[in-house]
This record gives sequence, C-alpha cells and structure tokens, in this order.
Amino acid sequence: MAYEIPVTQARAELAELINRVVYGGERVVVTRHGKPLVALVSAADLERLEKDEVAEQGQVVSSVSSIGSTASAPGERHRFGIAAEHRGHCGPDA
Repeated sequence: MAYEIPVTQARAELAELINRVVYGGERVVVTRHGKPLVALVSAADLERLEKDEVAEQGQVVSSVSSIGSTASAPGERHRFGIAAEHRGHCGPDA
C-alpha cells in the first residue's frame, strides 16, 4: 500500500519523501483534491516496472502472432455452415 500525501504538503516535505522512497522502500502517491496525481517510486522500482511492461508487450505480440498464423482445419467451412466464400472483387457485371 502506498503512502498518500496532498500536493501542498508534498512540496514542503519533498526531501523527506525522497528519503522514504529511496531508503525506506515506500511508494508515495501525491494527491490533489483527494485524487491521485503522481507517484514517487525508487529508480529500482521504475526499472523493474518498465522491464515488466516490455515483457508483457512481448507476450501479447507473441500471442497475437500465433493466433494469426493458425491455419483453418479441413472441413471447417462445412462444419460451421458457412456457405459463401470470398473470391475477390466481383462487380455488378461479374
């Protein structure tokens, strides 16, 4: 759970908040009118979060790529009752 602090108080206590984040391992959420505005996290936390984000994006791309390369099973059109077949552009006089 992160420590929440209003932006006006955070301005006055910035040095102390930095110490809490860096040396105490805390995460601080700065709020305005009770709503989260920004978060203070250590550089190590940020690096880990960014690595996790890149890894997640890679997993999504890999999953989507494997779905797109799946070939249709033989007889699938008949099994699902698909009667029409796309054969390119057909104009009114085709």
